[in-house]
Amino acid sequence: MKTVIAKRSIVIGGHKTSVSLEDAFWQALQGIAQARRSSVSRLISEVDRVRVENSNLSSAIRVFVLEYYLSRAEALAPAEEPPRSLLEQIRRGASAGTGKEDLDAAMAQRPGNGPSIT
Repeated sequence: MKTVIAKRSIVIGGHKTSVSLEDAFWQALQGIAQARRSSVSRLISEVDRVRVENSNLSSAIRVFVLEYYLSRAEALAPAEEPPRSLLEQIRRGASAGTGKEDLDAAMAQRPGNGPSIT
């Protein structure tokens, strides 16, 4: 699967910066902004405000999008295994310094291989 990373300029707290994300994440952010009657800039500012100090903004945005869609999936199918378990596995793997193999293993354990973001 080929992904295109797009770099966009944004202003956060009066400072201009750029963010590089895959197009699917930009589209997902636009959808979340519409659902919340907000703007993409406002969402990114919110993510920036709550992210861990010195963490990568692009990564924090990806986690925000993932958490948003996982919580929506959980709300739609509460009888199934909570999707948050995947996010917890990813976070444990990230904090332990593990790599792509652990993420792939966690995804393989998910029924349906996780939510589809289109």
